[in-house]
Amino acid sequence: MAENSSSGGGNTGLAFIVGGLVVVVAVIAFIFFSGGIPGTQKKEVNVDVDLPEVSAPAAPTGG
Repeated sequence: MAENSSSGGGNTGLAFIVGGLVVVVAVIAFIFFSGGIPGTQKKEVNVDVDLPEVSAPAAPTGG
């Protein structure tokens, strides 16, 4: 009688393939939802700070 002594080796290979596909899909989703590959976008930051002139109050005169 022939016995089937398979220990699930085929399932291990399939698990690696499915795991690899999950990682690829996760990377693609990250790039898609973050708006591109991080670090490749040029951002221009232009900050202009205009503060009103502040003067000290007048000193009280003796009286």
